[in-house]
Amino acid sequence: MPKIYQRAAARRDLVEHFVYLAENANLETAERFLAQAEASFNALAEQPLIGAPLSLHDPALAGMRKWPVGGFENHLIFYLPHPNGISVVRVLHAARDWWGLLGIKT
Repeated sequence: MPKIYQRAAARRDLVEHFVYLAENANLETAERFLAQAEASFNALAEQPLIGAPLSLHDPALAGMRKWPVGGFENHLIFYLPHPNGISVVRVLHAARDWWGLLGIKT
């Protein structure tokens, strides 16, 4: 089974989204978000090249891709594919300056 590694920033992102959704929508929506994020991570680990490739300034992030959280298309998963799975770098809302946070070339 493919491995899913989550960087600390991605774990923080998930907690922040959960809290925001719980406070501004409801607990059920927040829990559904986490379940959908996990399902999306699993799907990406199975097929790591399905996400859209990004061009980044940081060579340590070469090969990064993005994919929406299922059912929460405004929440984007930024990840690096690996031979044995994926490394989730960030999970950011599409309205944020994610291209600036990730150093995407313009």
